[in-house]
Amino acid sequence: MAVPATASVRDANGYRPPAVTGLVDLLDAQVRERPYARALVVTGERVQLSYRGLSALADGVAARLGGTGLSRGDAIGLVSANTAEFVVALLGAARAGLVVAPLDPSLPTTQLSARVRALGARAVLLGRVPAGAPSPTSDGSTLPVPVWPLRVDVSRAGAAALTFAPGAGAAPRDGGAASELSTRDALVLFTAGTSERAKMVPLTHANVAASVQSLCATYELGPRDATVAVMPFFHGHGLFAALLASLAGGGCVLVPERGRFAAGSFWDDMRAVGATWFTAAPAIHEILLDRSEREYPAAQVPPLRFVRSGSAPLNPATQRALERTLGVPLLSAYGMTESSHQAASEPLPGRGKLKHGSVGRPTGVEVRVVGRGGGACPPGVEGELWVRGPTVARGYLGDRELTAHTFVDGWLRTGDLGALDEDGYLSLTGRINNLINRGGEKISPEHVEDVLAGCPGVSEAAVFALPDAVYGQRVGAAVVVREGESVGADEILRYCRDRLAAFEVPDRLDMVGSLPYTAKGALDRKAVQARFAAGS
Repeated sequence: MAVPATASVRDANGYRPPAVTGLVDLLDAQVRERPYARALVVTGERVQLSYRGLSALADGVAARLGGTGLSRGDAIGLVSANTAEFVVALLGAARAGLVVAPLDPSLPTTQLSARVRALGARAVLLGRVPAGAPSPTSDGSTLPVPVWPLRVDVSRAGAAALTFAPGAGAAPRDGGAASELSTRDALVLFTAGTSERAKMVPLTHANVAASVQSLCATYELGPRDATVAVMPFFHGHGLFAALLASLAGGGCVLVPERGRFAAGSFWDDMRAVGATWFTAAPAIHEILLDRSEREYPAAQVPPLRFVRSGSAPLNPATQRALERTLGVPLLSAYGMTESSHQAASEPLPGRGKLKHGSVGRPTGVEVRVVGRGGGACPPGVEGELWVRGPTVARGYLGDRELTAHTFVDGWLRTGDLGALDEDGYLSLTGRINNLINRGGEKISPEHVEDVLAGCPGVSEAAVFALPDAVYGQRVGAAVVVREGESVGADEILRYCRDRLAAFEVPDRLDMVGSLPYTAKGALDRKAVQARFAAGS
């Protein structure tokens, strides 16, 4: 008997994922069954906004967008920090049948304009932006389309008011990749990169539903759960894992006062919402670990079930140290924008083995490891990771050549290197494009970074290529030493020589104060190369 698209069935562990079909009905079950349960906790006063209240605000946005000249399937940009405005604008635009493109509010307006033009968005919804970020103006002087400010005010009693008056006058349809969108689409996410080269990934409502259901099933998310929004909502990590999966499962999300992660208030926020889990990039886990001795509230710890890490490889030493500190498992996950975020994760205790150093098993998708000849690699053999399943996008907007190369017969060629073991656990070994070629020896910077980060006293590491007239490339590294430690370059290199092949040991090691990261918390390799390899 066929199962309706809106239904969900219990998995082998008895958990029933939420029955959703996309962004439009994400809140519906909670509004029917638990209308006054808290959905969001917002503002510096940590005011609660119920599912009924959130849904009403989204309906208000949808209704007012109906008089703007926009049609179902049109693209609209969204510029906002992690605030109630972001959530209300996203869900409201989806209910109006629009395709939402979240944009990084910290981008210069020239880059925002470039992305709006490339997509062909007809307007931009503007929420609250972080202090100091360039803000588009409502008169359209900084963007090529109308900018419509939206504001949500929530009283201490939980009463919410929407200020949003877009009026008529959306920009005309004037080229751009939006012509490839349809009413089946929910989101367009921009991958990391420059504004001119950033790839545009269209995700359907079916992609969204599959991703949310997979995340909820992996971590058994439900009404008892609460989290703090650490990662930005304009990227898949924060959007799918922290926000959408929590709301679909009936949980609660606290959005920090300033709309972004703040280490100094993090544990206060976690206690205030009674957080049962959180998800973050490794760089944030490193920050929390470094500050844990003086800030972690062991005597007043929130009721954590687990912690999650994604967006970049997590050093196993950091993983074990945080687990000892927090007293719960820290689960590594793997995914990418093109797979609607998660493709693999370590399982919860009781759902399988924990294999630190891996990113767990596939979740809701198939993963295969492909060798140079195009065949599947046996267990333990490195190759390129290919992913197939209901969360995988159909391609890139406006780039047929790259789509044809990356999406092959339903498979997503990730460009990541890794291997599957006999139990189906996936280990990542690097990116194909990141490999350093030292006289014919192919070196994974991620592997060298992992070893460097395991050296006592080292907090972070970045490995990059140095040009060389003889070998073509040599290995350079920049390391950050933990506060209060005094480890030196000679000691770090001795540590490396005991654990790396001779050709992998850095030829140059720089001690630096900090490393550059992207907005989603991954090491910014372009910035690393420009900053540390220059003048070599």
